[in-house]
Amino acid sequence: MATTQHYLWAGGHFILLISSLRYFLAWFTFKAVSAWWYKTSYTGALISYAIVCLKSLGTPQPNVAYFRRAVLDENFQYLLLALFWWTSKPIAITLLPYTIFSLFHALTFARTTLMPQFLPTGPPATAGGSPQPHPLQKRLQVWVKSNYDPAMRVVALSEIVIFARVLLGAITFQNSLISPIIYAHFLRQRYYQSAFTREAFGISKRRVDGLIRRPGIPPVVVQVWEQGQALIARWVGTVLQPNPAAAPGTPPARAR
Repeated sequence: MATTQHYLWAGGHFILLISSLRYFLAWFTFKAVSAWWYKTSYTGALISYAIVCLKSLGTPQPNVAYFRRAVLDENFQYLLLALFWWTSKPIAITLLPYTIFSLFHALTFARTTLMPQFLPTGPPATAGGSPQPHPLQKRLQVWVKSNYDPAMRVVALSEIVIFARVLLGAITFQNSLISPIIYAHFLRQRYYQSAFTREAFGISKRRVDGLIRRPGIPPVVVQVWEQGQALIARWVGTVLQPNPAAAPGTPPARAR
């Protein structure tokens, strides 16, 4: 049976999903939209991620051991990032990973908790067996399972695009100078914890290589690109250990 905490967790995801879709709709159609929708989206994220962090990490403790566990927990990382975006000037694309996560969480919650309350069950598959879920629940489960991996790849690629956006924004003074620094550290941790992120970096590197090494590109550009890769490799390779309890590619704030 779902608890109050579970309903609050799901409520945060529904708030995030609905508010972000409203914000994206205006953004894509070049219409003015209140920043309230952006703030509300991240308010939903803060609710959901705070609940799951409290459940997985326990009550915050003022000691080094708790801090080390927290900073290596992917839910805590997304919680801190959501807090940073909530306090920053709106950047629409930053909502995309959270929106995708919330879509899958909301659909799963609807299938496992809401639908059984008003959809009739089917007959047992075997005599004396448990009743079968409604066909709509089965179709929803199949859709979630078949689209999960592609969606996580979109998330990983979008997070690299977000870094490019905030880096360019810092150079052109459209966002704070600290944004790319914070997001770079976030991506560094994601690289260690998510196979999807490592795959996305590989895809991005190959595409940039293909552009940089085309005939006619000045050698200095290639040299700068290679030196940049070396610097990134050294930075990423410094002491950093993934959280062994985190399953690679698992979306944050999953209901248990």
